[in-house]
Amino acid sequence: MTEFNFTLPHGLIRDLGAVGGIGDRKILAREGTMRLATARDEITVQNHPKVKENPAYAVLIYLSLVITRLGDLSDITPQLLEDLSVLDLAYLREFYNRINQHREAHISLQCPHCQQQLEVELALAGEL
Repeated sequence: MTEFNFTLPHGLIRDLGAVGGIGDRKILAREGTMRLATARDEITVQNHPKVKENPAYAVLIYLSLVITRLGDLSDITPQLLEDLSVLDLAYLREFYNRINQHREAHISLQCPHCQQQLEVELALAGEL
């Protein structure tokens, strides 16, 4: 199975509960891996009851299926991903699109000075 490593711009913060009476301890998980999507993933998402209730939830279902690791976690659930920052969610959506559709994200621009058309590769937030 083909997998791709990623680094989230902010990272997922997980509550571990009280440790030694000190209070909640949080760990930042930023590194992860994502696999290529399959036709089965598409069918699973379209038939998921939460997606039928709220189509906007589909992105969390997709990501929970294709993210194989986030930090030390390998059981990625939509509920876990609900705690991502908006920036991290946008990053993962773009990363998903890049590896499953284009491999690279390019946009066409026109130079404001010479009017020449240029093709520019987008760098994803969080990538090194």
